Amino acid sequence: MADILHRVGITAPRDTVFQALTTVDGLAGWWTTDTKGSGDDNLQFRFGDLGGFDMKVLELQPGTRVRWEVVDGPEEWIGTTVTFALKQEGEWTIILFAHEGWRERVEFMNHCSTKWALFLMSLKSFVETGTGAPHPDDVRISDWH
Repeated sequence: MADILHRVGITAPRDTVFQALTTVDGLAGWWTTDTKGSGDDNLQFRFGDLGGFDMKVLELQPGTRVRWEVVDGPEEWIGTTVTFALKQEGEWTIILFAHEGWRERVEFMNHCSTKWALFLMSLKSFVETGTGAPHPDDVRISDWH
């Protein structure tokens, strides 16, 4: 199995970051504007003609941890988990991000790693300034978007 891992610091309280990860409005502010569902049950993320993902919320620990399981989307994603672990270090909320359980390293994983990094920077901008870069306003990195 293979995993995508990132570490990002945000100069905002953990509770503010947690809200951006657990509410439809928060998620739509940094990942994709086409976000639906319930932040504590199931979430649907759509990326226009690129498709999308359905997530089952597995874990919510206020201010410290959010964990989802991918239940629908590209074959490579189904059954994987996405975790945002939060900790406070001075003025920084540190996000330890993991997209875990990829069955094998495939080219799509490379693409997703780069896109996750961009969306995590969008999350940082959204929380710190109020303006993120969610899809469809995200950075295109290749012919896969």
